[in-house]
Amino acid sequence: MTGTWSHMTATDLGRAIEAGKVNPVELVEYFLAEIDAHPHRDRIYARTTAPRARAEAMAAAARAKSGLRRHALDGVPLSWKDLFDTAGTPTEAGSALLKHRTPLQDASVLQVATLMGSVCIGKTHMSELAFSGLGLNPVTATPPCINDPNAVPGGSSSGAAASVAYGIAPAAVGSDTGGSVRIPAAWNDLVGLKTTHGRLSLQGVVPLCESFDTVGPLAHTVADCAAVLSLLEGRHAPDLAPQLASLSGLRLAVLETLALDDLRDRPARGFDDALTRLARAGASITRITAPEVTEALTLAGTLVAPEAYAIWAETIEAAPQLMFPRILERFRTGALTKAHDHIAAWRRLRVLRAAYNARVAGFDAVLIPSSPILPPHAQRLMTDEAYYVTENLLALRNTRIGNLLDQCALTLPTSEPSCGLTLMAGPGQEYRLLALGLGAEAALR
Repeated sequence: MTGTWSHMTATDLGRAIEAGKVNPVELVEYFLAEIDAHPHRDRIYARTTAPRARAEAMAAAARAKSGLRRHALDGVPLSWKDLFDTAGTPTEAGSALLKHRTPLQDASVLQVATLMGSVCIGKTHMSELAFSGLGLNPVTATPPCINDPNAVPGGSSSGAAASVAYGIAPAAVGSDTGGSVRIPAAWNDLVGLKTTHGRLSLQGVVPLCESFDTVGPLAHTVADCAAVLSLLEGRHAPDLAPQLASLSGLRLAVLETLALDDLRDRPARGFDDALTRLARAGASITRITAPEVTEALTLAGTLVAPEAYAIWAETIEAAPQLMFPRILERFRTGALTKAHDHIAAWRRLRVLRAAYNARVAGFDAVLIPSSPILPPHAQRLMTDEAYYVTENLLALRNTRIGNLLDQCALTLPTSEPSCGLTLMAGPGQEYRLLALGLGAEAALR
């Protein structure tokens, strides 16, 4: 049975542990061996946490034997993006600036997950200080994309996505400031959830921009994402039975403003096919415009870069030569914004958020393509400046809508590889969105 473990979902593995068919100790040894033998191991994992994983698996096995499991994923290994603090294990956030940085305690969400029985199997590579949606990181490592060995995997949770897509983690925990869970999930044919800002603790999470940073799961299925979310919250996994997630009679809106501009052929085909399948499953689909979306995106540079540079300026300027020049330049743009412009932008964004929420209040979810482009060619990004600028701007354009307007958002694979469909809902509506996503997932298969 062990040969199938790489192809099982996290929730299926949890059920097998519950049924006594899988021993958590054997399971963690299997995944540690799969990681060690994987040809892309050093491009996906910054480091494994084998001693910790083995100890946590032994405790999970004892609980399973005693009938005292704490959660549906008790005993299931997860990978963690290398910006979640892990006590006694380096947490470097994809940057040479933080080399050998070793925290004394776990991030809050990792503490909660551990108490619920999760097994931390390792830390995954990421974009430098999480400030890129491409997943290109010449400083530490650029993980591979499951659909194109020459392409970047999406970022900044690049190794998180690769660990799941390549079968060397059942599920992963990442972070999302402008699309950093959803882009790598979409480009690697996974499900990814961007949570509402503030829903999950950022304590012990290396920051990029604390006003927008969020924590979220990447996995093979909607049910897995729901289970991981509940694990991080310290609650029991929700019941997302298919009969509770019918699309019949649901009202879905297609956001035409900005999100459909400059779509490449395959993302457009994947999106159109997804809409057809959702309609066939009984959903009512309406096309809408929302001018506040365009205005919100014009504020992004005034909002994100100044805060990011305020957090990192002292560290960066002490050794700027250690950074990838394009990421360094992006941080430094934050120094050009005046304080009153930053404050004014936040005041205006709050008005735009209210207007958008009022506009979409009558819909169950809003639909957009997860990204207008396919994963770009990694080597060309290093040598062609115009290509880098174009692809970098487009990669996160659609996902940033959810961050700026404070939505929760779920990306699902479509019929086209590396082309995701995103469903967005209002703040705090994660479990309703996940239930809807379960129905959408069935329709898209």
